Amino acid sequence: MPEHIGEVIAAATTEFQVQVYELHNTPPLGSLVKTADGDVKIYALVAAAETGSIDPGRQPIARGQEETDEADLFHHHPQLSQLLRTTFRALVLGHTTQSLLRHYLPPRPARVHGFVYLCPPEEIREFSQPLDFLHPLISVPGQDEIIAAFLRRAASTYLEPETFLLGAGKELAILLADQPQRLNALLKRIKP
Repeated sequence: MPEHIGEVIAAATTEFQVQVYELHNTPPLGSLVKTADGDVKIYALVAAAETGSIDPGRQPIARGQEETDEADLFHHHPQLSQLLRTTFRALVLGHTTQSLLRHYLPPRPARVHGFVYLCPPEEIREFSQPLDFLHPLISVPGQDEIIAAFLRRAASTYLEPETFLLGAGKELAILLADQPQRLNALLKRIKP
């Protein structure tokens, strides 16, 4: 089993928030991640990331004026790695039950403190075919960058990435037939 990258720290049926174990080390935007609720695997896309104070009442302050690089800053102030945290938000797009992949929301949210894993290329290919996940994703406002990022990442796992992207473009053309400007912008973003 691959190594987990973080833990769920807040969960809803439609999304969950993950704190990563290594500061500043989030998966790239649009990465497919998974967690589990018992025997149900929950799949989600990395939609946003941030690094900040673990105490919402305390803002980080600049400390590196006398340092030559960031590594020196963290070396001279080792407490920073304990005072800061990096998190990301993941949009839930599907789940498995009884080994069947479902491109719709799971019956329950992810478990808080559930381990989160990056999906390997073969799992990304399995999740991305068929393209049923696109319909619920395009209905979430403001997610076009995440859609494009995932499609580019998924395409890179295929032997023929252009064929995958062509199929995704056709599916988007059907789903966004009444939104030609949005469709055009998305098609431009998924070019390899």
